[in-house]
Amino acid sequence: MSGPGKDGAGRPGQGGIAAVPRVAVIGANGHGRWHRRAIAPMHAAGQARLVALVDIQPVEPDPAAAVPDEVSIFTDHREMLRSARPDVVVVCTPPHTHLPLALDVLAAGADLLLEKPPVVSMMEHRELAAMLDATGRACQVGFQALGSAALVELLTAVAAGRLGTVTGIGAVAAWQRGDAYYSRAPWAGRRLLNGRPVADGALANPLAHAVMQGLAVAAGVAGEPAVPVRVELERYRVRPIEVDDTATIRVTNRSGPPVLVAVTLAAEGFIAGEIVVRGTAGDAVLEYPTDRLWLPGEDALRPVPGRVGLLANLLAHRADPERVPLIAPLARTAGFTRVLEAVLGAPEPVLLGGDLVRHAGPRVDRVHMISGIDGLLRTAADRGRLLSELAVPWAVRPYRVSLAGRETAG
Repeated sequence: MSGPGKDGAGRPGQGGIAAVPRVAVIGANGHGRWHRRAIAPMHAAGQARLVALVDIQPVEPDPAAAVPDEVSIFTDHREMLRSARPDVVVVCTPPHTHLPLALDVLAAGADLLLEKPPVVSMMEHRELAAMLDATGRACQVGFQALGSAALVELLTAVAAGRLGTVTGIGAVAAWQRGDAYYSRAPWAGRRLLNGRPVADGALANPLAHAVMQGLAVAAGVAGEPAVPVRVELERYRVRPIEVDDTATIRVTNRSGPPVLVAVTLAAEGFIAGEIVVRGTAGDAVLEYPTDRLWLPGEDALRPVPGRVGLLANLLAHRADPERVPLIAPLARTAGFTRVLEAVLGAPEPVLLGGDLVRHAGPRVDRVHMISGIDGLLRTAADRGRLLSELAVPWAVRPYRVSLAGRETAG
């Protein structure tokens, strides 16, 4: 089976890549609606054709992404692959289901946009990479912040020496998630489901972008892919869940400065998500969800327009693979998966409570807030320190694991 970039072939029997790629979405509800909204204007403009949606539940209507009449609805992805024969498939399902779905999509001859986290272990990463090599298909991973023009400008400034020597990289984000968030699905807040690891938790799922952006900046500073060799981790929770909602983690890579990520879903306020790059000639801040950037000598964060959508990039890559590289290929996420594997192998998060945790909101969707957490996480990211290293009285001794010598290549 030939893939784009091998001999110019598209789907088998089509004699080349279709002028209008046929797109399907597996996991059409929940976050899948975000993908449907991204596809809708492309469908209307004739840049892509939405042909199928798959979900085990009835597909939810969305005023911002009405389902065209010609789109087929399925509950079984294999039946969809046989019947609809898509060229590109978006997989937006729980992380522990990604690998088998991705393998089926690639075997059917389609290219893949796989939501983050792509897989839950390096063994799965290698299996997926081998399938990509065997089929010649393309896989883009849903770390959309990697398409930011602000990230490119930051890395350009680093390469030009505008920050001097980079001494450290921090990432901080402070969000709130209520009780309803953890009751949205059987796998939410779980460590295992039916014996399979579940990649949920602040670091693994909603705030995974903080980890990935930090690693991307570290790679830009080092001039080579980020290869984690040591992880130091503290994990906390404010509910009877099995995963972290608050954490600090320091990743030491094979080369370049360490990356300290400090995140919570039990915030008192809101920090959208910032990458802080410390240098001998000045610091820089990238607010990665909003593509705002602050470089040395500037007065404040400023917007940097020009984010490239991952689906648009994947379609452009299919059309011209030699000139248009993927923004978030699977290989670029190998370091993230190695970190995720360490997180999933760590001890159970420490349960916080008492006077430290406040509650607000309706009983069906209470928000739990850790007193002072926003400022503590900012300090951790700014100084490159774990909470326990800041003498926080409730912090615990970190879990440390060496990854040196383990395969991390994509």
